[in-house]
Amino acid sequence: MNTLAAAPPKDLKEVASSLVRLGATSYGGPAIMGIMQAELQEKRKWVTKERFLEGLSVANMVPGATATQLGIFLGYARGGWWGGLIGGLCFVLPAFLIMLGLTVAYASFGVTPVARSALYGLGPVVIGLFAFAVYRLGKSAMSTTQEMAIGVLAAAASSVTPVGIAAILILAGLAGFAWWLNSSASGAPAARAVPDPRSLVEIGAYFLKVGAFTIGGGLTMIAFIQDQVVGQFGWLTPREFVDGLALGQLTPGPVLMIAAYVGYKVAGAGGAAVAAVAAFLPSFVIMLVILPVLDRVRKLAWMRAVMKGMASAVIGVLAVSLVRLVPAALPDPFAVAILAATLLALTMTKLGVFKLMMAGAALGILRGRLPAISGFKTAGRLLAEWISA
Repeated sequence: MNTLAAAPPKDLKEVASSLVRLGATSYGGPAIMGIMQAELQEKRKWVTKERFLEGLSVANMVPGATATQLGIFLGYARGGWWGGLIGGLCFVLPAFLIMLGLTVAYASFGVTPVARSALYGLGPVVIGLFAFAVYRLGKSAMSTTQEMAIGVLAAAASSVTPVGIAAILILAGLAGFAWWLNSSASGAPAARAVPDPRSLVEIGAYFLKVGAFTIGGGLTMIAFIQDQVVGQFGWLTPREFVDGLALGQLTPGPVLMIAAYVGYKVAGAGGAAVAAVAAFLPSFVIMLVILPVLDRVRKLAWMRAVMKGMASAVIGVLAVSLVRLVPAALPDPFAVAILAATLLALTMTKLGVFKLMMAGAALGILRGRLPAISGFKTAGRLLAEWISA
């Protein structure tokens, strides 16, 4: 089978215009990859369906931002090395600029009543989208008893031990390899110092680690970031992180762009730029330098076993991250009602992510404006206080 390296150069202008439009208009994290398939594979015929599936497999197998790596793959297939580089940059840059603008506005006006009400309504929708994605990924990642066991153990390790997510994924990969060999494997993580949020070098080093060692796509990276910047480092409060998730869902393009939000919150515009560059840099290196080798290695049985083990652990870690975000995103019964409505819409309708986010923001604003809803909010708060008394 021919490798991507043998593909002839194509029109770089077409690569740039197609990927920048997708990066500026596509929402939904995993849904972006479906849009790429419809637009670039089916409509424009950049690659065959079989080649697209190969690229999707590689993007899911290696660390980094999956949607960005798939964009690099498609740009590479269309226009060679420069096509991959230009395509990846054009996909990421619109999301960075939009996220930076939203974050600056949030930092300036986030405490105003209208903005706070909108973010209140966005929080439950984000949790609903997160939960639905975890459910869908879990169905495919944990189809055997061994995979379920890895997922449960990973969730337990993430929730009740100091083991980091990177170490959990490595150990899970070893467990998958061990099941393949019918033997056992073990290991122990090393403690890590807390990075200094005032240092751009340490911010960059941290997000470089996120981009280089997190397997499973943007949702896994969100779990990684939430676990450390909120739980371990104390850079953000849970509410601030939920707000960042909400802004990230409002931003088209890759969900990993929350790195720019975190970077801005701790170190301003410089922190946002450093965090974003560091988080996405490994994706470019892996896909542009190592892709031909990975395309061959992914067919080996032992490598598939390692990746199956990691995929199961990813689901367990995501579930723990989801549970930790719930208290900040669901402060009262009205927020729970928004979450329930979001889950119903996701399972029974074809509403897009952006429409759901806008509906959540509108409900949040209405909650603070309508007397009946305000009364419901007060009643819910009194009920919660009575239960906890």
